[in-house]
Amino acid sequence: MAKKYKGSCLCGAVSFTVTGFSDRAANCHCSMCRKFHGAAYGTLVGVFNLKWLTGSFHLKEFISPNGAVRTFCKECGSSLGFRVKGAPLSEMELAIATFDEAIPVEIDAHIYIDYKADWCKLQDNLSKFGEGRVV
Repeated sequence: MAKKYKGSCLCGAVSFTVTGFSDRAANCHCSMCRKFHGAAYGTLVGVFNLKWLTGSFHLKEFISPNGAVRTFCKECGSSLGFRVKGAPLSEMELAIATFDEAIPVEIDAHIYIDYKADWCKLQDNLSKFGEGRVV
């Protein structure tokens, strides 16, 4: 049986499990991620087998002008994840800070650094991309 990694929002109304993670996880510096997460960047990772355990009715979505869908808990406001326009809820990239336990994820890049906050200094050896990741 595959290991399950559990996560939740701040108030605990929404909880979920996944069975694995993408091998690519990035700190996104776009202005939407910065505002959505209330931080210098949002750190998101693709997941496998996302299952909502509790509170899926507490999920609320904000659709940005470019069609990206940002999902949060309508009770506590926790930023839960992001998905591209037209993608189903099951294909959401989750904010890694929402996991309740250690997860086997290593951040490998900074993306959209052309939009980063001027007060944020990138002092690490991660790959850096001005826009999205170059594949």
